Amino acid sequence: MTPKNLRPYKNSYPKIAQSTWIDESAVVIGDVNLADDVSIWPLVVIRGDVNSISIGARTNIQDGSILHVTHKSAANPAGNPLIIGDDVTVGHKVILHGCSIEDRVLIGMGSIILDGATIESDVIVGAGSLVTSQKKLASGYLYMGQPARQIRPLTPEERHHLLYSANNYVTWKNDYLTSE
Repeated sequence: MTPKNLRPYKNSYPKIAQSTWIDESAVVIGDVNLADDVSIWPLVVIRGDVNSISIGARTNIQDGSILHVTHKSAANPAGNPLIIGDDVTVGHKVILHGCSIEDRVLIGMGSIILDGATIESDVIVGAGSLVTSQKKLASGYLYMGQPARQIRPLTPEERHHLLYSANNYVTWKNDYLTSE
């Protein structure tokens, strides 16, 4: 039996690693690949209908976030898939649309990352930030604002916290898996 919150789109069905946890109120649709130890929290929508979505190992997508893509067209033959690396923390109510996020990134609550934006590894995007289309955020910095701008280099403690956050969510995800 297929869970009702995992839905196909045309001939594409989500691919979910065995160690992944998806809250029953979340919805995952279409061409979506979730790696080991991913956690998808309540009321998340992941819609890989008109392009693909890939979420790397130990990444967490927190409550109320929306993940989508841009379709392929004559003006944009590849469209914009959504690619998220390993050890990424996506805060509550974040919108990610057709962008690329590398490893060890924290996206603060309520942020919006638009089509074609790239966030390199080891970055913090402060809560409520807007990363505009095609913008590239360089590794090793804190970014904040609307539009997001580089604020300062990350401290060693902040760099450590990127992995700490991802690992905490793996622990909490495991708690939920064992209590079901």
